[in-house]
Amino acid sequence: MAEKTIKIDPKLAKYGTGRRKEAIARVWLLPGEGRIIVRSSSGKEWDGKEYFERDILLAKIRYPFEVTNTAGKFDVYATVEGSGKPAQAEAVMYGVAKALEAYNPELRSPLKSAGLMTRDARIKERKKYNQMGARAKYRWSKR
Repeated sequence: MAEKTIKIDPKLAKYGTGRRKEAIARVWLLPGEGRIIVRSSSGKEWDGKEYFERDILLAKIRYPFEVTNTAGKFDVYATVEGSGKPAQAEAVMYGVAKALEAYNPELRSPLKSAGLMTRDARIKERKKYNQMGARAKYRWSKR
């Protein structure tokens, strides 16, 4: 594993865990100018724009800051694992919301009204026995 480029000071940083589908994101908010650094499960650290590639995913991560008018005040350091990049981005979004609440409990109300304090619990349904998938069945033949 590579060494972290950022030292997280427990006195200044606020932490939040976000989950979505199979993705888990551990998020630390540090005072800064709005940088996003992502550490993937391989141990490599990426700039947020390089890792998530699509602007819509970065917009999801920045959404809690827009809701609470704290854009540009914090740097985000997140470790992500599991699932795909869209689910990881949403997990980071939920983690940022929890960390913002830890920073200032008064921010809970706008975050909750924006739907950021409720975890999206939709996950993949399991495959059932004697079926092709979760819902799809094998074709029935009388003879």
